[in-house]
Amino acid sequence: MNVEEYIKNRLRKEKLHFTLIDPDSETAKDTKKLSLLKEINTDAILIGGSTQVRGEELDDIIKSIKKITTVPIIIFPGGVGGISRYADAIFFMSLLNSRNPYFITKAQALGAFQVKSSGLETLPMGYLIVSPGETAGFIGEADLLPRNKPKIAAAYALAAQYMGMRFVYLEAGSGASEPVPLEMIKYVKKAVDIPVIVGGGIKEKEKAEEISRIADILVTGTIAEENFDKLKEIVNAVKGIR
Repeated sequence: MNVEEYIKNRLRKEKLHFTLIDPDSETAKDTKKLSLLKEINTDAILIGGSTQVRGEELDDIIKSIKKITTVPIIIFPGGVGGISRYADAIFFMSLLNSRNPYFITKAQALGAFQVKSSGLETLPMGYLIVSPGETAGFIGEADLLPRNKPKIAAAYALAAQYMGMRFVYLEAGSGASEPVPLEMIKYVKKAVDIPVIVGGGIKEKEKAEEISRIADILVTGTIAEENFDKLKEIVNAVKGIR
């Protein structure tokens, strides 16, 4: 079974949680911290968010994680160099609300042959950055989607679907003070027929529970670096485990 089939089969039964690990973080290089992943019922590990770690160093981190968990490891690329053949798949993503064409199509073109030679399964995804956007918004030169204009987000998401993308990701930014607004997630979910992923600023189990009632997949990253106990609570909230 490929990763996309795995995701869609699981979505027929429950909402999903993905853990995002920055390969440049202390967590990625700490074997003890990584071993805690075994205790967390996350559905996939995303590797990305850093433009500094690549090549053999990135390969070694992914191999270390594979020794600990059997869930798919998906590259969440922070740059053209962040590709490893040891992962199971890659989100081949386009930052649709960037002002810079580089992040919409050029980086994808520059990395396309590298992805092909790696043999990675590709998961085409429309990536949308919502205010405040944090580092992702700044680096990606995004026209941040206004939090009080959910129809704009829905229009972008529907465009992503019509362009053939099979996932759409609403990103508030790592460490954001607030996650993507529920009203925006509702509009997007009603507009599209593809899985809706939400990440950024999700720090409490109550908020995770609210979001997972609407979205298909919830992603947490910063909390994985700070507090594994809280991460476990969030995953349980997504799964409806009390």
